[in-house]
This record gives sequence, structure tokens and C-alpha cells, in this order.
Amino acid sequence: MKKLLFVVGFIFSVTLANAQVMSAKAQTVVIKSANLRCWQCSELLDKYLTRENKGGFLDNALLEWKINLLKGEIKIKFLLDRANIDDIKVAINNAGFDADNEKAEPDAYKKLPSACKREEDGGGPKKGVPCHVKP
Repeated sequence: MKKLLFVVGFIFSVTLANAQVMSAKAQTVVIKSANLRCWQCSELLDKYLTRENKGGFLDNALLEWKINLLKGEIKIKFLLDRANIDDIKVAINNAGFDADNEKAEPDAYKKLPSACKREEDGGGPKKGVPCHVKP
């Protein structure tokens, strides 16, 4: 009888936990970044977001993201109960990238390769040398 009660209780708690996860509302946001134009930049930001999403301050808030290098933007689907748009912009800024009108964190920006710098700083793709595709 105790085993049956334990099994029923366990199934109930798993179902309840699953219902809470399913009820979390997801939102999608598109964030522009002036210095997100090259495959190197994409890889750096992808690694940073993966690390912050797994145990970092975003705490599994990001469900998926897609980086469009030709448009210089990132489309992010996230859970509203775990993060907000400002948190996501802060994460992008901390990785060294601009997020809409917010400039990157200066120390992180300095560490980026030249291809990932803003055009006004001499960065970005060079003429005749596309960098949106990994060689």
C-alpha cells in the first residue's frame, strides 16, 4: 500500500511539474546588433548565450535563438517567467555585442576580434571578403 501511495504521489508531482513548465509563456524578440555580421561573431555569441543559459544568470530562460548575419540581428525565443527583454540585452552586451540601442560592455567589446567590431571602429566585414559564411 505504501508503494502504491508513493507511486501515485510521484506521478502526481511529475504531472504538476510538467504542467508548470507547459504553462510558462514564451515570447519571441528580434534584437539588432551593429557588430553581429561575421561567422566568428556568431560563434562567440552562441557560446556565450549557451553558457549563460545553462547555469548563468539567464537560468534556462532561452528556448532557442537564431542569428541572421546578413541582417545583423538575433531572434530569441524565451520564457517570460525566467527572463525579460532587458535581461537578454544585458547578456548580449556582456558578450561584447550591441543590443538595439544599447552599446556593448566596453571590456567585453575590446576582447572581440576585429571582424566583430563596429564599422566606425574599423571592424566588420571587409569589402570583397564575405564573412557571413564560415570558410
